[in-house]
Amino acid sequence: MNSRNTRAIGYGLLLLALLAAPFLGVYPVFAMKLMCFALFASAFNLLLGYTGLLSFGHAAFLGGAAYLAGHAIKVWGLTPELGLLLGSAGGALLGLLFGWLAIRRQGIYFSMITLALAQMLFFACVQAPFTGGEDGLQGVPRGKLFGLIDLHSDLAMYYLVLVIVVLAFLLIVRTIHSPFGQVLKGIKENEPRAISLGYDTHRFKLLAFVLSAALAGLAGALKTLVLGFATLSDVHWTASGQVILMTLLGGLGTLSGPLVGAAVVVLLENKIGEFGNLLAALSHVQWFRTLGESVTMVTGLIFVVCVLAFRRGIMGEISAWLARRHAGGVSSPPH
Repeated sequence: MNSRNTRAIGYGLLLLALLAAPFLGVYPVFAMKLMCFALFASAFNLLLGYTGLLSFGHAAFLGGAAYLAGHAIKVWGLTPELGLLLGSAGGALLGLLFGWLAIRRQGIYFSMITLALAQMLFFACVQAPFTGGEDGLQGVPRGKLFGLIDLHSDLAMYYLVLVIVVLAFLLIVRTIHSPFGQVLKGIKENEPRAISLGYDTHRFKLLAFVLSAALAGLAGALKTLVLGFATLSDVHWTASGQVILMTLLGGLGTLSGPLVGAAVVVLLENKIGEFGNLLAALSHVQWFRTLGESVTMVTGLIFVVCVLAFRRGIMGEISAWLARRHAGGVSSPPH
């Protein structure tokens, strides 16, 4: 079985697991939050993993779209589908602005410009009256999808999120395997050579930046619709650091890596306290009960171990192992 068939089977099993999750005792709101962050990480991976652009300001697109969609649905009375479209468009517009200002710089200069712009948006959200300041934008109703499907039902909301995330993921897959995606990979590997071949690399990078920002905005708008609120943590620089951690932990430049990385980070944030209590009960070491208060420390430790032992990330190492195994099976003589 080649690696392509293995990946197809893996994605199929994952989809079946997600379809059955609400009936297997998985809390739907938690699963929806996980899928939103998986989409956010996949959008970021499109920019860093396949284009080679490290943005320190991706929280601006997540949080900006979250506030925009939440305000439009709550105050302007837009339907949920229009709110999600507006949030995605808002993320794309911010991406166009950020990209236009930052794309002509490279390396750390590009990254610092995106961080500076994102911090400007953060302070604007702190001062803006419609965001609710430190209290956040609360009480965002889910409404009815197309005026027919009541999204106040967690089950209906769950399957809407699943459909949107799957379609967005398929868009990312199609983009990566398209001629446009091949040019992006070429720019990442050797930009001067891409320029010598006649490609306008600035235009390609800007398009990739806008697409990544739009998908991150969709994740933010979807998260607001699911949880019913948007807060300053969505637009804070720590959210940008979190998505970088998800991508590197799962595997940079792999399609499944951001999904795994998002799952690991979100599970740590939400379940580490329960895991610590279990360890304390089994080992009678009471210190484990404090793990719930040390999520950042545990996450940092896992990241350090991953960087030292699994430099390709979790899925990157698995993919490399499968490739070596397949190459060994092909090259070995028949018995």
